[in-house]
Amino acid sequence: MSSWKLTLPCTRDEAEAIDAGEIDLDPAPVLLTSETIADDPESWQLEAYFDGKPNSGMIDAVRRLVPSSAAVRAAPEKIRDQDWVTLSQSGIEPVHAGRFYVHTETNKGVVPAGAKAYRIDAGLAFGTGTHETTSGCLIALGDLAAAGKRFDNVADIGTGTGLLAFAAMHLWPRAYATASDIDPRSIDVTAENAGLNGVALGGGRGALSLAVAPGLEHPLLIGRAPYDLILANILAGPLTELAPTIGMALAEGGTLVLAGLLHSQAETVARAYRRQGLRLVARIDRGDWPTLILAKRHRFGADRVTRMSRGKGEAPGFGSW
Repeated sequence: MSSWKLTLPCTRDEAEAIDAGEIDLDPAPVLLTSETIADDPESWQLEAYFDGKPNSGMIDAVRRLVPSSAAVRAAPEKIRDQDWVTLSQSGIEPVHAGRFYVHTETNKGVVPAGAKAYRIDAGLAFGTGTHETTSGCLIALGDLAAAGKRFDNVADIGTGTGLLAFAAMHLWPRAYATASDIDPRSIDVTAENAGLNGVALGGGRGALSLAVAPGLEHPLLIGRAPYDLILANILAGPLTELAPTIGMALAEGGTLVLAGLLHSQAETVARAYRRQGLRLVARIDRGDWPTLILAKRHRFGADRVTRMSRGKGEAPGFGSW
């Protein structure tokens, strides 16, 4: 079957807000966004790679992701017989973020000395390491390890590709680790990436458990709470809505790493978590995207966390987005 590419102009805000899960297509296209003019927020583009010529419905589904392209003529082009996933990754550079080095199949290059390398291919899930929110979280994890922090129970909420969970497992290899996402495709991608990177799946220490869940609404996630480290690289709106849930699921004295928010949204998000007994202990700025590191005050214990019981329904209070 031939491969096709659709290119549409967009803004940086649209590019950053793209959620591949919004496209109800099977198979879904591979999406890639990039700048067309450096440092110009109005000059970005979205490239969608299809395995076969897209029909009008497919084109409309992609166009809805970037509303500013509504008046632009959509002209998909046939591309030469090549691996279209490899082609879509051709412009992606590897990322060196703190203790970690993230690359695709085609751009590994030379791994920096002392860095842990992960292969994360561009595709349907968010979190390849190229975005400032993901690289900021990787740096935050390295900083926590350098400060002597130890964690035994880790949750990555909205895992995307699994990268942040993998990184935490590398730094704290004896921890229980759980990764979840609202999009089933992200969990499939995470399982595939675990295999590519030698990350064990399972329920014991040093292995990663996976769950498809909105927020923490899943028996696995509730049953494993409270967590001493929670990672959530999502968006400012969901992060704010999930503050009561995440606050309940975090153990007293536990650490929370938040990303997916802009500078202008940081105070709103931080305020939502202060109401849950957390305080801001550090902040990492990467471009327009800050990563917040918070700690739960000891007077806000985890005794309110309700665990799942066999044969009973969902515990109350665990929200979704």
